[in-house]
Amino acid sequence: MSATQADPRPQSRGATGLRAGAATLYASAPGWVLPALLLTPALLFLALFFVLPAVRLIGYSVLTQSPEGTVGLPLTLGHYQHFFGTPLYSRVLLVTLRIALCTTLAAVLLAYPTALVMTRSAPGVRRVITMIVIAPLIVSVVVRTYGWQLILANGPTGILNWLLLTTGLARAPARLLYTEAAVVVGSLHVFFPLMVLPLASALGKIDPRLEDAARTLGAGTLRTFRRVTLPLSLPGLAVGCGLVFSLTAGSFVTPAILGGSGAQMLGMLVDQQILVVYDWPLGATVATVLVAIVLTVNAVSNRVLARRDIGAAA
Repeated sequence: MSATQADPRPQSRGATGLRAGAATLYASAPGWVLPALLLTPALLFLALFFVLPAVRLIGYSVLTQSPEGTVGLPLTLGHYQHFFGTPLYSRVLLVTLRIALCTTLAAVLLAYPTALVMTRSAPGVRRVITMIVIAPLIVSVVVRTYGWQLILANGPTGILNWLLLTTGLARAPARLLYTEAAVVVGSLHVFFPLMVLPLASALGKIDPRLEDAARTLGAGTLRTFRRVTLPLSLPGLAVGCGLVFSLTAGSFVTPAILGGSGAQMLGMLVDQQILVVYDWPLGATVATVLVAIVLTVNAVSNRVLARRDIGAAA
């Protein structure tokens, strides 16, 4: 037998030995090793491109900017005092919270009936409604927002104002654009699917026999929803509220196009301070406040769910 014919067998035995050694090593390793290895690339990516820039931005909020524009020591909390002590910035903060809260409440009121129909209808109807809900996600946010700008335009050329004037429901064009209501409408259109889909997922996991049992015991439709459906769908509701509130509070395109100066939000303020005024510390301060609001809302939501799970287990 030639040397070239004799080589594969030792190599095969060596490969088999390596596989056996790897299997033995994996079997003897702690249970967290494999998940850690699988998560390492994603964690490194997030740490490099998300956590590090965020930490650096937060660090800018406690640094001092010189008249020449350089940012460095000494450390200071004066930017936070300036932000919370200036009436204009406090008003922007309140407008942001009000718009985010109104958008979330409107999304909840509209999403529950939609999600109930999605989960309780025939498969064909369910697919159609799902496509209707998801279809806006295919279109760019900028395109959708400009569409609402045409609909809500203040003059008689605005589609909604034109309809009101043509039908005689209004004698003069209404001021719809560049208001908080316009931002709520635009944000609701953008983020509505993010409320419906978690709710539909939670409602789909509820056993219909529980609602049938409540009706058998004499509960009406509203009481069945309040005592059975609503508590069991709270996980999906919490996820949807967290997503809609967080994304609305941090949005930039929709408030900039539909709100203008009449409904300025924190995202627009960050853009102005960094790209227009070139005040990086104050812009970083506004961004840090926005991140703190989002994290607080999500922490409260998770806390409520944790207490509910503890109560249910007890």
